[in-house]
Amino acid sequence: MKKLYAVFAVLLVAALLLPACGASGTPDCSKPETFCVGLVTDVGKIDDKSFNQSAWEGVKQAEKDLGAVVQYIETTDAKDYAKNISTFAEAQYDVIVTVGFGLGEATTAAAQQYPGTKFIGVDQFQAAVTPGVAGLNFPEDQAGFLVGALAAQMSKSGKIGGVFGTDAVPPVWRFGEGYRAGAQYINPNIEIFIVYHSDVGFDKTFSDPEWGAATAKSMIEKGADIVFGGGGKTGNGAVIGAVEAGALGIGVDTDQYYTLPEAQKGLLSSAMKLITPGVFDLVKMAKDGAFPDGNFFGKAAYAPYHDLDSQVPAEVKAKMEEINKALLDGSLATNVSPVKP
Repeated sequence: MKKLYAVFAVLLVAALLLPACGASGTPDCSKPETFCVGLVTDVGKIDDKSFNQSAWEGVKQAEKDLGAVVQYIETTDAKDYAKNISTFAEAQYDVIVTVGFGLGEATTAAAQQYPGTKFIGVDQFQAAVTPGVAGLNFPEDQAGFLVGALAAQMSKSGKIGGVFGTDAVPPVWRFGEGYRAGAQYINPNIEIFIVYHSDVGFDKTFSDPEWGAATAKSMIEKGADIVFGGGGKTGNGAVIGAVEAGALGIGVDTDQYYTLPEAQKGLLSSAMKLITPGVFDLVKMAKDGAFPDGNFFGKAAYAPYHDLDSQVPAEVKAKMEEINKALLDGSLATNVSPVKP
């Protein structure tokens, strides 16, 4: 049910959308035949080569496969979450994707204010069901466990590192501690350096590639020969910095072989949350009238070895397949808590 708004309201929202999205025109999303999907990033850019970008690719797939009209708004300050969401909601977008744990509260509030819109909250666990909100969640601990097990098997020094955004964000915590658990599953005596960038404001923790690179290089100086980077541009900096320093890197969220060309030669794998298909599936369900309120769980995986495939022994590949199967069927648990204790 789409309400017809006054022309003035439509024009006002159009004025808001144009500078926010960089669009050359604004669709009339009040028309039943026009299916509109908007995405609001967490603090950071749409082309972060990681989390925001993976979600946007899911929305772009809806444009291609479902004929959706799509737009995005980049959040530069956390205090703008509600404003950015309402920009799309006031324009009567059918679906709004909000990316990241930090937008959870604003997403729930918007769903209550705009009951005619469906909301997809990426990495937003729903403690209680809110009509119109689907929280897209992933077993990050399993993805971290997989690459931790890989790192422990491939390390020659017996020392590995992990550089992450703030551990106040549960998915980041699960990546980091899953990595630790997976490495120790293979080698209980392995030395693991893990640092979370929790010493800065939320706006900075995921957008500090210089700190990420410097932290990774400090771990390498201590003997780490593999570094896992997780946390937007901060994590990207760690991966690139590690490879530049002669170590191997492990990416996050998506297969970063395709998004971090600077690190391709030394990228061992990536701890993947299959964000793109997860977002697309929920958008399609919204269009089909089968939208699931509450929590919707996507899948986790580890990326191919790409350029380093020939350097990964057959027994390591077999062990990784064995671990992945055990995690999927539940015979192996990471024992990582959902949030930092």
